[in-house]
Amino acid sequence: MPPEPLLNRRAALKVPAVLAAGMALSTVPRASAELTRWSPDRAHRWHRAQGWLVGANFIPATAINQLEMFQPGTFDPRRIDSELRTAKLIGLNTVRVFLHDLLWVQDRVGFQRRLARFVDIAAHHGIKPLFVLFDSCWDPHPRLGKQRDPIPGVHNSGWVQSPGAEHLSDPRHRRVLRDYVVGVLSQFRHDKRVLGWDLWNEPDNPADAYKDVERRDKVDRVAELLPQVFQWARSVDPVQPLTSGVWDGEWGDPARRNEINRIQLDLSDVITFHSYADRRGFEARLEELTPIGRPMLCTEYMARTLDSTVETILPITRRRNVGAYTWGFFAGKTQTFLPWDSWDRPVTGPPGLWFHDLLNGDGSPYRDSEINTIRELTGRRGP
Repeated sequence: MPPEPLLNRRAALKVPAVLAAGMALSTVPRASAELTRWSPDRAHRWHRAQGWLVGANFIPATAINQLEMFQPGTFDPRRIDSELRTAKLIGLNTVRVFLHDLLWVQDRVGFQRRLARFVDIAAHHGIKPLFVLFDSCWDPHPRLGKQRDPIPGVHNSGWVQSPGAEHLSDPRHRRVLRDYVVGVLSQFRHDKRVLGWDLWNEPDNPADAYKDVERRDKVDRVAELLPQVFQWARSVDPVQPLTSGVWDGEWGDPARRNEINRIQLDLSDVITFHSYADRRGFEARLEELTPIGRPMLCTEYMARTLDSTVETILPITRRRNVGAYTWGFFAGKTQTFLPWDSWDRPVTGPPGLWFHDLLNGDGSPYRDSEINTIRELTGRRGP
C-alpha cells in the first residue's frame, strides 16, 4: 500500500448503519409510461442548487479498477476517507466513481453496504459522488476475485468494461443488469448526498488496446441496451438526474449525430461530455452543446501533453458554470499519469510530463500551480 496521503485522520471511521432488509428493491419501480425525461426547467433548478461543481474521477491509489475498489478484502475505507479529505481541502466538492455489475452478482448486500459506507465518507467531507454504472472502455473480459497487478509503464492496464463482452447480448444476464440498475438507484433514490447517475461511460468506445478480443458487434449491442438502461433507471424516479456523456463525433447538428450520441443527448436530464482538447477545442465543444439548453458537466478533462490542463480549462468552466472533473486524483495503481500511447510504447524510467492525475501517492501536488488554481477558483481558504 502506498504511504498514507497528506493530513490523514487516524480516528476510526464511523461505520454506517446496517442496510435495512431489502432496501434496494423495497420500492416498486413506477410504470415507465408515467415517467419522462426531466424538463429543462427542472434540470436547471437542480443545477442551481448544486453550485459550481468541481471534481475528479476518483479511484483510491490502492485500487487498479472498479472491482478492486469495492470488492470485499480490497475495499479500503480508511484510504478513501484520507483521499476525500484531501479533496475537500483543495476545493473539490464532487467525485465521479465507477461501479460494476459483477459487484452486484458477487454479493449485492455486501456491495450495497460498502457503497453506503462510501457515500457516508464522501458526505462527511462535503463531497457528492456521481456514480457510473456501466463502462465500454478497456478490458472487455472482467473477472471477479483478485485483480491483476499493473503492467509496468502502461496507462490504466487493469481497467475493465461493464458489462463484459459475454454479457452484452446474454438474455439471462439482462435481468441481472436490470436488477443492478434498479437496486443501486433505489438505495439512494431520495438521497441528496448523491449527485447523479452517469449510466454508461463512453458507450461506443472501441477499446483499441483490446481490439483483438473486442466484440465486433459491441456498438450495435450497446445501442440496443442503452435505452433500456435509461428506462430501468427512470422507473426508479430518483431525485438525482440521469445522464450519459458524449465523448466523440458530431454533437451540434442533430442530423449528423451517430446513434449512440443521439440516444445520450435525447435521454439525458443534464448534458455531460468529455473533452481532452485545448482551450480553443474545449470552447468549440461547449458551443456545440449549448443550444440544447440544459446544464452541462464535463466529466472528463485534463491531458497535459495536449494542453488540456487545470489552468487552461477550469477558468472556462468557472466562467460558464459548467461542472468539471479532471481524470485522476491520486497517482496509484491505475498509472494514469502515463500517456495513452504507453500501451504501444511502455514508459521505462521516470515518466516525463504527467498525462493525468493531480497528486502524488503521498498527497503532495504534482504541480502546486494546479492546486492553487483550484483553490482560488473555488474560494477555498486555509492551509
